[in-house]
Amino acid sequence: MIQMVVFSLDNQRYALPLAAVERIVRVVEFTSLPKAPPIVLGIVDIGGRIVPVVNVRKRFRLPEKEIELEDHLILGQTGRRPVALVVDEVSSVVERPDGEVIAAQEILPGLEYVQGVAKLEDGLLLIHDLNRFLSLEEEETLDKAMREIQQAGIDYYRF
Repeated sequence: MIQMVVFSLDNQRYALPLAAVERIVRVVEFTSLPKAPPIVLGIVDIGGRIVPVVNVRKRFRLPEKEIELEDHLILGQTGRRPVALVVDEVSSVVERPDGEVIAAQEILPGLEYVQGVAKLEDGLLLIHDLNRFLSLEEEETLDKAMREIQQAGIDYYRF
């Protein structure tokens, strides 16, 4: 069985593997991060860890919208770092047998960020891979920006 956290952006549903998700919280104010890649909205302190906030809308090529108090942050862990994803809503955790999840490579080779597609009773669900969310170049630029802000001792919002 595969467990997934289902979230939405503009009434479209997506998912992340449950194993990659630490927790879900209401959106909080964050601090902009100079010199970060354009995909990064800023940083926030969560439990003593400085976490980059990723603009999922930009990654999925969706129209930008103002962040609202009802929005959520999905706190997840990539192979290299914790990240926070801004999403409109987190609706549920679903579980599907392995046979009902089709690998992305079987559908269209080269799909970026997509791990697979799950069949649900009311449609399909794209499952995204947090480890491929940021490109190598974005990772390196983010690492450099994070080091610079830590060395400068710049204040940031704590959560």
